[in-house]
This record gives sequence, C-alpha cells and structure tokens, in this order.
Amino acid sequence: MLLSVVCELLIMAKVLLVCISIHHGNTLKVAEGMTEAVDAEILKPFDVDQDLIRRYDIIGFGSGIYYGRHHRSIFSLLDKIELKGKPVFIFYTSGAPKIPILNGCDEALKRKLRKKNAKIVGVFGCRGFSNPGPLKLVGGICKGRPSEEDLEKARKFVMEVVSSTIR
Repeated sequence: MLLSVVCELLIMAKVLLVCISIHHGNTLKVAEGMTEAVDAEILKPFDVDQDLIRRYDIIGFGSGIYYGRHHRSIFSLLDKIELKGKPVFIFYTSGAPKIPILNGCDEALKRKLRKKNAKIVGVFGCRGFSNPGPLKLVGGICKGRPSEEDLEKARKFVMEVVSSTIR
C-alpha cells in the first residue's frame, strides 16, 4: 500500500531537469537515467524561461564540471529566472573526484541558488569520462563512467528527492 502511494506521488510530481552536457554526454546519461525513475522532462538551459519554471514542482540543474564549476549556461539561466521557495536539486558529472578543500564543484551553484531563494533538496554527483588536454594522450580518465552503478544511484537519488519533497 505505502509503495503504491509513493509511486503515485512520483508520477504526479512534475520534474524538470535543466541539463547541459557538452563533451561526452556524461551528464545527459545521468539525466536520462533519472527519467527512468521519475516522470521528468530534460531541457537545455537556453530552452527554459520563467513561465516554464512555474509549471514544474521540482527542478534539477545539471552539467559537467568545467574548471571546478557547473557550465556557465546554468548560471546565465539563473540570472533570468526566479526560484523563490522552489525545490531544486543539483546533479553533475566530473572527471576529477570531489575533494571539498580543493574543488567544491557544486558550491558556486549552491550559492547562486541560495541567492535566488531556492530550496536545495539534494546534490548528486558521479565521475564521468574526461579527456582534456594531455589526458587525450593516455585515452582519458574515468573510462566507462558514468557506469550502470552510477546510473542506478542517480535513479535512487531522484526518487528519494522527489518523494521527500512532495510529501
């Protein structure tokens, strides 16, 4: 009975995944994995406006990590929209592991979302294949990532976030 109620809530929630995935499609794979768990629409930041934001219950913002930050198009979008009290979550892929002292890659986006008065309900990150600069010479790092295990974690994450947000 409880499982069917949770499933019903997951289906009813309107989820938007604002995702930009440039080089290898790593973050898009994560977003697509999330749509297997909850009914969500994936749009690029430049396809989103305030009217669209109003239509969704929960918004996820995701991209690969570029020089320690989410893609600039996410920040540009946030400059144009209001999120007052809107439940949001962050997701990302990165070739490098997150080491808070060295590369708190989600911190800039968290700060921006807080300034917009969004309600941050979670962060999901995983490794993704990367081959910038000299790494091309050795075939890149994190081959095969995001893996099926990463995608399963993403599915569980989004289900938990949505179910806890809409209760």
